[in-house]
Amino acid sequence: MITTLDRMFLVSFFRSYAIVWTSLLSLYVVIDLFTNLDTFGKAGGGFRGVVEHIVQYYTYQISLIFDRLADAISLLAAMFTVSWMQRNNELLPQLSAGIPTTRVLRPVLMGAAITLAFGPLNQEFIIPRISSQLMIAKDDPEGAKAQVLMGAYDPTGVHVEGMAGFRKDRRVVQFYATFSESSASGMIHMTAEQAVYVPKGEGENTGGWMMTRTDPKVISGPLPTNLKMLDPGRFFLETQDVDFEVVSRGATWFMYAATPKLRELLGRAETRRQAKVAVLFHMRITRPIVGALLVLLGLSVILQNPNRHVFISAGLCLVFSVWFYMCILGCKFLGDNNYVSAPLAAWLPVLLFGPITLVSFDSIHT
Repeated sequence: MITTLDRMFLVSFFRSYAIVWTSLLSLYVVIDLFTNLDTFGKAGGGFRGVVEHIVQYYTYQISLIFDRLADAISLLAAMFTVSWMQRNNELLPQLSAGIPTTRVLRPVLMGAAITLAFGPLNQEFIIPRISSQLMIAKDDPEGAKAQVLMGAYDPTGVHVEGMAGFRKDRRVVQFYATFSESSASGMIHMTAEQAVYVPKGEGENTGGWMMTRTDPKVISGPLPTNLKMLDPGRFFLETQDVDFEVVSRGATWFMYAATPKLRELLGRAETRRQAKVAVLFHMRITRPIVGALLVLLGLSVILQNPNRHVFISAGLCLVFSVWFYMCILGCKFLGDNNYVSAPLAAWLPVLLFGPITLVSFDSIHT
């Protein structure tokens, strides 16, 4: 049964959440903007162009910033709500009437459960859709500058890499393609002075790489099934997954991928980054549990001593939160470097802080 006090405390929690959300994200944006103001100025386009680029850049980056701070924002909102209840003597009368503390905190916990879900929803449905925008450089909004590329293996049996790429026209210079021994022509290594990716569309020669000034210019014998010769020194290479975004997105692109995509990557034969992908996959699973433990631990610290000053309780809560996050980062480091298994790296913070949090929350003042 939801009472008037429950609705009041729930509204108070969401109000605190909105204030903390706005304050932290604005502070992050302001600090990052003034730190990189000179870098943004190199984008060109005059004052108006720079301002438009800054607005567009941080419009997308807010989603990534929120992903990093989502659990902390929920914790701070719960902490400020309970501290304000103590400051206004709204908690003591209810406890004096025999109402358990856990019942008084029910609307705060409900609000925390709702807001903690915002982080995984943002990670699964928003960040993957805007991942290409999140990787745009601060000083190159148009993608006209050369960028370092990474190699990628396509399911068609070809390995693709290049020396440098230009995002503006999806062009790669010094393009290399290596076909596996299982192809119709056996192992072939081809180079091209440049290759342009043609997006999938209607008609022929789409969904692949248009290679020009290749070496060799002509291939004797049967061609791989996904390679077509147009003219001597000019070939079209059809690929299933490897487009320009794949070769230009950097070594940490999987951090922006949805959880089903991570599961797909773990099923591939590629060994590079497998440990990091596995750790990230399991941390996605434990994220709701970790967020709940963080909120419960913070509230336990605040309510352990109702006579303690509000600012002292808030300071202790932040100290325990920093300790909690340091443990998570330490376990992630151990998993990324294969010191412990990926599941253990993700679940170790839960195993360490779960019993501590439950005991602390059970022993709060009632």
